[in-house]
Amino acid sequence: MGTPAAAGPESSTAIPVGKRLKTIWNGIIIADSDKAIKFDNHIYFPPDSINRQYLEDSSTHTRCPWKGLASYMTIVVGDNRLVDAVWYYPMPNEAAKDIKDYFAFVPDVQIVED
Repeated sequence: MGTPAAAGPESSTAIPVGKRLKTIWNGIIIADSDKAIKFDNHIYFPPDSINRQYLEDSSTHTRCPWKGLASYMTIVVGDNRLVDAVWYYPMPNEAAKDIKDYFAFVPDVQIVED
């Protein structure tokens, strides 16, 4: 599982990536957006960019002391599953408010420029 690293509130500025990015796993596009942001050394995709038909909720949750409680999702493509491959913060702490409901991916999911 790719637990989100906690760099600290000093890196809590959301920076627009400024180009169209896609996430791909097992040949399927999971996210596609020109509004992705970089936050705490991860790329986060807005909720409306996610192809949710390939995601299912996980019971996994982790807590970052400054971002809050992360919820996870598993990517499912055919018979293949990448467990806890996606995380997001539905109710982040104030320091992480810019990533509310935005989705980040473990390194096994490829992020490419379009």
